[in-house]
Amino acid sequence: YPEPDREHPFSVYAEASTCPWNREHYLLHIGLKGKSIDKEGLPSSNLVFLIDVSGSMDSPNKLPLLKSAFTMLVNELRAEDRVSIVVYAGAAGMVLEPTRGNNKEKILDAINRLNAGGSTAGGEGLLLAYRLAEENFIEGGNNRILLATDGDFNVGVSSNAEMERLVEKKRDRGIFITVLGFGTGNYKDDKMEIIADKGNGNYSYIDNLQEARKVLVSEFGGTLFTIAKDVKFQIEFNPARVKSYRLIGYENRLLNDEDFNDDTKDAGEMGAGHTVTAIYELVPAQSDEGGPSVDPLKYQANKPSKGSEYNEELLTIKVRYKKPEGSKSILMEKPFAGKVGDIDEASENLRFSASVAGFGMLLRESDYSGTFNADRVIRLAKGARGYDADGYRSEFIRLAEIARDMKLIE
Repeated sequence: YPEPDREHPFSVYAEASTCPWNREHYLLHIGLKGKSIDKEGLPSSNLVFLIDVSGSMDSPNKLPLLKSAFTMLVNELRAEDRVSIVVYAGAAGMVLEPTRGNNKEKILDAINRLNAGGSTAGGEGLLLAYRLAEENFIEGGNNRILLATDGDFNVGVSSNAEMERLVEKKRDRGIFITVLGFGTGNYKDDKMEIIADKGNGNYSYIDNLQEARKVLVSEFGGTLFTIAKDVKFQIEFNPARVKSYRLIGYENRLLNDEDFNDDTKDAGEMGAGHTVTAIYELVPAQSDEGGPSVDPLKYQANKPSKGSEYNEELLTIKVRYKKPEGSKSILMEKPFAGKVGDIDEASENLRFSASVAGFGMLLRESDYSGTFNADRVIRLAKGARGYDADGYRSEFIRLAEIARDMKLIE
C-alpha cells in the first residue's frame, strides 16, 4: 500500500473488481498502511519481557523457539532502549534488571538460562511486569510489556474479566502490551487476544523461526511502536451503486454504528509500517438478486435521488483514530469512485487477498463460496504471487496445496 501523507499517520487504499466466486458480485479490497519509521527514528523503549517458563512450555516449539525468537529481537535493540525480564511458573520473579539494549550479551545470557517447569502463575507475573514497567517509565517513549506464552494461565489473576480490568487500567497509564503465542495444545487464544486488545497492543502466533523473524525483525516497528490507537473504520455504501454487502471475516471486530463516533469505545491499534486489509463482497444495485427484506421507511427517503452528484461514487470510507497520547479522535474521509474492473485485471494485492479469503471460506464450508474450489484458490494465488522476497505468499500456496491434497478443501 502507498505511504501516508503528512496529515495522517496512515494511508487508505481501495480497489474493486468482479468477485471470483460469484461474477455477478463485486469484491472490495480496502487497505490501511501505517507510516514507516526508520529504526533509528523510533522513540526510546522501556521493554519488559514477560516469559512463561511453566511446565507446559517444555517442548521444542515453545520455550526453545521462544529463545531463538527473542534473540532476534534483542539484536534489533539500541543503546537508548532498556530491557527487563520477568519469568513465571509456580511463582514469578525478575531474572534481568533493567539493562541497556547495547548490552546484548547480558540480555541474551539471561534468556538462554531459562528452563521450563512448574505451574503457571501468569497473573502474578503480569503484576510484576507492570510494576517494573512503571518504575522505569520513559516519558514520550515506548513503554511496553512483551508477553510470551502458550496462554495457560491457571494460577492467580486467571479470569478474563480480571485480566481485562488490569490491562485496561495500565493501558490508560501509557503501558501497552504485545502478546506472542507459542505452541499448540494448551494455547488459549481467547485470553491472549483479550490481553492484546485491551492493552493497546498486538497479538501474533509464532510457530517457526520464519514467523519469528517476520514479527520481531521485518515488522519490528509495527509490533512494538504504536502510531495510532483506537482506529475504527466505517463504510457508507452508495445505494445508487450497491444493493447489499457483507464483510468477509473480522466477525469479532464489528462495532455498532453508533460506536464509531464514541471516543470511549476501545478499538484497534496501528503500529509503524503496519498494514490492515479488509475484504467486502458487494451486490450491485442493478442486480435482480433478492436481499434481506426491509420495510420501506415512512419518514426518510431510502432511494437515491436521480442525478445526484455522488452517483459516481461507490462508497465513502471513514476512519477515526487517536494519537498515541491523545483522548480525542480525528476523522478522515475518502470517497471511492473507481471503476469496478475484472478480477483478472486487478492488482496482485487484490487477487492474492481474494485467494486467501476464498481459501478461508472453503475451510469453513461457507454458503457463499459458490463455484470456487481449491484449484482456483491456488491458481489465483500463484498468478498474484509477484515479488515475494520473504516467501510468505509462497508459503500460503504450499498450505493451500497441502489442504487440497489432504481433502480438507475440495
